[in-house]
Amino acid sequence: MKTFRVKDYIEVLEKDNLIESLNISDDLLNKEVKNITHNSREVKDNTLYICKGIKYKSIYLEEAIEKGAMLYVCEASNLTEPDYPYIVVKDIRAALALISILYYNNPAEKLRVVGITGTKGKSTTAYYVKSILDNYLKDKNKDTAIVSSIDVYDGKTTKEALITSPESIDLQRIMANAVEAGLNDLVMEVSSQALKLKRVYGVTYDVGVFLNISPDHISSIEHLDYDDYFYSKLKLFKQVKNLVLNLDTDRLDEVLEKAKEVDNIITFSTKNKAADIYAYDIKKIDYITTSFKVRTGKFDKEFVLTMPGLFNVENALAAIGVAYILDIPYENMYEGLKIARTSGRMEVHITRDKKIIGIVDYAHNKLSFEKLYESVKNEYPDKKIITVFGCPGGKAEIRRHDLGLLSGLNSEITYLTAEDPGPEDVTKICEEIAGYVKESGGAYKIIEDRETAIKRAILDNIDAVILITGKGNETRQKYGTEYLPCKTDTECLLEAFQEYEKEAVSN
Repeated sequence: MKTFRVKDYIEVLEKDNLIESLNISDDLLNKEVKNITHNSREVKDNTLYICKGIKYKSIYLEEAIEKGAMLYVCEASNLTEPDYPYIVVKDIRAALALISILYYNNPAEKLRVVGITGTKGKSTTAYYVKSILDNYLKDKNKDTAIVSSIDVYDGKTTKEALITSPESIDLQRIMANAVEAGLNDLVMEVSSQALKLKRVYGVTYDVGVFLNISPDHISSIEHLDYDDYFYSKLKLFKQVKNLVLNLDTDRLDEVLEKAKEVDNIITFSTKNKAADIYAYDIKKIDYITTSFKVRTGKFDKEFVLTMPGLFNVENALAAIGVAYILDIPYENMYEGLKIARTSGRMEVHITRDKKIIGIVDYAHNKLSFEKLYESVKNEYPDKKIITVFGCPGGKAEIRRHDLGLLSGLNSEITYLTAEDPGPEDVTKICEEIAGYVKESGGAYKIIEDRETAIKRAILDNIDAVILITGKGNETRQKYGTEYLPCKTDTECLLEAFQEYEKEAVSN
């Protein structure tokens, strides 16, 4: 990998007008930086150390210096070693992003990068785009890198994701790995936090996607109000060459006004016939298959999804929009969408006697719950609805109110359980949600252990659709600051199905 000198990093920061002051000798200016990190435990000789993080302490800088850091970058408040080489910057997050881009030799310039934002549907849309691109690239023995809230694939390895959009230094490493692996394309989810906290600062997207907006991630440590969340999402528009935009989103006028920053815009809709990409004649074929027709300036053709959920037509239109801009043929769009799958998203399982339908989905906010209930009621009108969910601790507190009310209104009974409680007590979170379930006239049970909650929801309710939401196929639960291994929701569901079917046979 190409290495850069200290003076190169200074030039990059100066170009963005980020430097306030510095203490760098002439000899140091021409030394090569062999490592960058904001984790003092990863420091070695010739490391550029970045003083970053809410929990940052001056003791970490002391450790970095002891381990051989050649200089450090910090904001003025963290200038605690004034005699050691330093660069003081106005914005440490922006500086980290630019330093990371240079260190990894700007890998985004060597990739075709797609960035997707929205309250609901980012993961599914990302995997739809990946499936279309993979289908297009199959004859070239290449595939597409992906950075999602489910997992991360960089051409070398696949790892389960812990957050939606990685820190800037990690993102640039992923992109660099994709380039080294010979990949040409990368698709990623871009969260509001990534935009607000500048994890994607300096990244230019060949195509950006705006799916929708609804209140979420509103808390003292994320977004203080809906406007902050909304306008953080819109920051993406400044970083895209082309934009795919949903005309069916809330706050459309404001979105369109901000979208004027983008030279090329492709719109999509299931309601507005004036959209560039318009879906019509949407039909549910069976439990898992949906067909629909799409009219564009290039074609008017049928598409088929074999991943359930009528709301996924919107996500498919967004993916078609990306493929349309990238000039991917219709045949690859069709085949890619037909076989597309997203782990933990609208996974439908049915008992042999057809009495219980289990759906594992990642729905975890107001908009995704609204769409899920609407779709389930349309697709399974004769079944009662049972919901199993919880809410995370220490963030997105608005969900407890919104999801509690919606579940109470739409479910025969709600099973409240653990869902990454983190720093909070599971029972406390569940009791708070239960108050809103009760307020909307719903019944509930609190079962802290998630596996047990799923089992009871299935075994105690016949002729029902069991919605298991929030965790998808994640294999870890966050308690305190630790991620503890757990069975996936799908594993729990299938084990409960086996027990149900044994009891059915014996009776």
